[in-house]
Amino acid sequence: MWMQRPWKALRAKPLAVQLIWLVLLVEFCLALWERQWPLAGVAAITFVLTLLPMVIVNRMDIRLPTAFLVGITLFIFATIFLGEAFDFYNRYWWWDLVMHGGSAIGFGLLGFLFVFMLFEGDRYAAPAWALALIAFSFAVTIGALWEIFEFGMDQLFGMNMQKSGLIDTMYDLIVDVVGASIGALAGYLYLKGRSMGGFTGVLHDFVDRNRQHFGKRPR
Repeated sequence: MWMQRPWKALRAKPLAVQLIWLVLLVEFCLALWERQWPLAGVAAITFVLTLLPMVIVNRMDIRLPTAFLVGITLFIFATIFLGEAFDFYNRYWWWDLVMHGGSAIGFGLLGFLFVFMLFEGDRYAAPAWALALIAFSFAVTIGALWEIFEFGMDQLFGMNMQKSGLIDTMYDLIVDVVGASIGALAGYLYLKGRSMGGFTGVLHDFVDRNRQHFGKRPR
């Protein structure tokens, strides 16, 4: 019985997530068959990383909206598997920009939700602009730390994560700032009761699914 519960939990995930897992499984098996050990390793690591967010939120008693879950899984798949294993970063000049922009928007939204959760959903605990600023700072900080990580990997292990060096780093940081601004703006508009399409929709969905963490949220 204990083996059936994890299996049922995996089958309950969105179809897009299951398709990504299927691709990783097929690639893993093919890589083993062809003795391409690095590719098999990347496929396995990517699969494990797509599971980590689900494990973390389950331990925190948080229910992720479908859009969040699909977005996180797709981002990990596109960044690590397609970006590194299939060299999309070098094959497509815009790949890095899309990944940085998408992650910055996501971290902006997550930063806002985290702060809003600390205030237990109280819209009036702090000005809306203050919460948006914290969300923006959180997302930009994550982006800056990632650039430091890339620099460290290049310097210590002779890798080429920064590609063209300073220019690549500055473009990434600029995209991070733009993406973080979008995520923070969505949080600001949410507090003001305004809409920003799917971005504020995701925030509404998250709060509705996790009312236990937003006790002061108006009914």
